[in-house]
Amino acid sequence: MLEDNYKQRGLRNKLVKILRNKGISDERVLDAIAKVPRHVFFDNALLEHAYQDKAFPIGEGQTISQPYTVAFQTEKLEIKDGDKILEIGTGSGYQACILVELGAKVYTIEYNKKLYDRTKTFLPTMGYKPYFFLGDGSKGLPAKAPYDKIIVTAGAPIVPSALTDQLKEGGILVIPVGNRDRQLMVRIIKRNGELVKEEFDHFAFVPLLGKEGWKN
Repeated sequence: MLEDNYKQRGLRNKLVKILRNKGISDERVLDAIAKVPRHVFFDNALLEHAYQDKAFPIGEGQTISQPYTVAFQTEKLEIKDGDKILEIGTGSGYQACILVELGAKVYTIEYNKKLYDRTKTFLPTMGYKPYFFLGDGSKGLPAKAPYDKIIVTAGAPIVPSALTDQLKEGGILVIPVGNRDRQLMVRIIKRNGELVKEEFDHFAFVPLLGKEGWKN
């Protein structure tokens, strides 16, 4: 059984205060951050980093995203209970846990087989059971489309048309777009078949790999 003690819950509550002070205002998102035990994604020797508002390496050239980034993207998705969500880039699985905690039906796809195997085994031990897929997330997951919401947790050179094609009418795509080092957070809403684009702050994500992403 994974330990989640009083001290760790207290550290999560402190993290929630930090995120609120940085402008995250959706209480459902903050509640989800307060519930998911981020420390279980860290080795014991690194536990003091778990509730700091920063990204951290998880191996395979990937990171567990900064909590603020997770909260920011999640808030922009405007998740409703029962939403069908596609997550591009499973990574550690932390973001998927937040989405599940918000009552979404989550389909998550990972490009890296080692991460996919590790996370697919680990998340259910925590009680989180999204649907896991291994493959090229830049092409989406057409077999399960369409989706209410799509979240991309890696930096893309462009907005892949495959992803906007897989959005339902009224659906929302949140994706970081830019170069390999720095991206602009973009939200696209499908309204009457048209794509309405909004731009937010700059972030730094690992590259989105695949046919519609960066080449290895």
